[in-house]
Amino acid sequence: MTEQSDNSANAMWGGRFAAGPDAIMEAINASIGFDKRLYAQDIRGSRAHAAMLAAQGIISPNDEKAIGEGLLTVLSEIEAGDFPFKTALEDIHMNVESRLKEIIGEPAGRLHTARSRNDQVATDFRLWVRDQADAVIAGLEQLIRAALSQAEKGADWVMPGFTHLQTAQPVTWGHHMMAYVEMFGRDKSRFEDARKRMNESPLGAAALAGTSFPIDRHATAEALGFDRPMANSLDAVSDRDFALEFLSSAAICAVHLSRLAEELVIWSSAQFRFVTLSDRFSTGSSIMPQKKNPDAAELIRAKIGRILGAAVALFVVMKGLPLAYSKDMQEDKEQVFDAADNLMLALAAMSGMLTDLTANRDKLEAAAGSGFSTATDLADWLVREAGLPFRDAHHVTGTLVAMAEKQGIDLPDLTLDEMQSVNPAITQDIFTVLGVHNSVASRQSYGGTAPDQVRKQIARWKDILA
Repeated sequence: MTEQSDNSANAMWGGRFAAGPDAIMEAINASIGFDKRLYAQDIRGSRAHAAMLAAQGIISPNDEKAIGEGLLTVLSEIEAGDFPFKTALEDIHMNVESRLKEIIGEPAGRLHTARSRNDQVATDFRLWVRDQADAVIAGLEQLIRAALSQAEKGADWVMPGFTHLQTAQPVTWGHHMMAYVEMFGRDKSRFEDARKRMNESPLGAAALAGTSFPIDRHATAEALGFDRPMANSLDAVSDRDFALEFLSSAAICAVHLSRLAEELVIWSSAQFRFVTLSDRFSTGSSIMPQKKNPDAAELIRAKIGRILGAAVALFVVMKGLPLAYSKDMQEDKEQVFDAADNLMLALAAMSGMLTDLTANRDKLEAAAGSGFSTATDLADWLVREAGLPFRDAHHVTGTLVAMAEKQGIDLPDLTLDEMQSVNPAITQDIFTVLGVHNSVASRQSYGGTAPDQVRKQIARWKDILA
């Protein structure tokens, strides 16, 4: 997308060029194959621009009316699938303007007064990314609600908590689900924060230096829902921070989705059976009739590659560009389009999976006490009740774990005599902390896994989302 345009027969660039581009140049230069997705934003921006030109006395009210009505006709043709997109016209802007001229004639040529395709595309793209940020925020809210529902259902269901994918301490299903609520909540805040920063209008910056026409940039900014016009015309046409922030936030969100997807893959396996995925989000095997594959989770897990790749690609495009506009920036949209599509699909799929998910309480509880998961509770008791320094308590607990492991039993199955043979300060009271339910109930610190603490966090998030 370049600075100038007219409707000459040979090329879109006007009288400077005597001959049109050859086929290769046309192919590498055209962006209509992907930027036609900006049609709604392009028409919206053009209508706001025309209304401002008329209000400022730069074009006549009759021309503004013809342009506005003609653009609505173009919009209806595109939405009906009747619009003939032409590669020779390069991009969405010139395709719309060319069709507008066919519909209304001479007034169409006045639409481009006091603007360039540089500020036009910057405005269109910013509007599109802003719309997509709104969609992602709504998708994250839906996902958070699905996770909250799971957390509320299992606020006191015990399960193993893991580090290094080894049993560490008992936690609750609700606590585990709330960890993802916090992650997706941060994702939501990142998109909201990025949206605030991107909500400035480039329209009226023209090619790079502004314009000599008496335009009202505040009027077009307000008409398009922006907070204000961008304060520097060079920055307005060359900035793609809004797209980079969107992709960066998308990549972090995709990491969180991938981590949850990985857990669903593991938990739904025959070796764990912690959860059962619904048939809606599973597939079978072409050869093994017993299989129920977590394909939706696996595909979500893979989306991070595409989304992170899109972010890296755009960072590379932008890293060496001098001010203001360079044709390199035509390569900004496909990456964002692809990342946005895949993020929205992953959010919808994960929301659906969590909504349909069945957590198998019995399996979770049976696994909660495995791997000496209450060893830390024993050590804490020795510190709190027997007055041992934590390092000494850690050593005593390790000795008791080794004793139980040698016998093939768990810590609560050791006798009091066996425990006292390691440390005589141990009393019968030790058994009150060795059960998994006692363990989770004791974790009363803010943000801990105790069911009442989990319920407090659920209530807090319900208030946030209200």
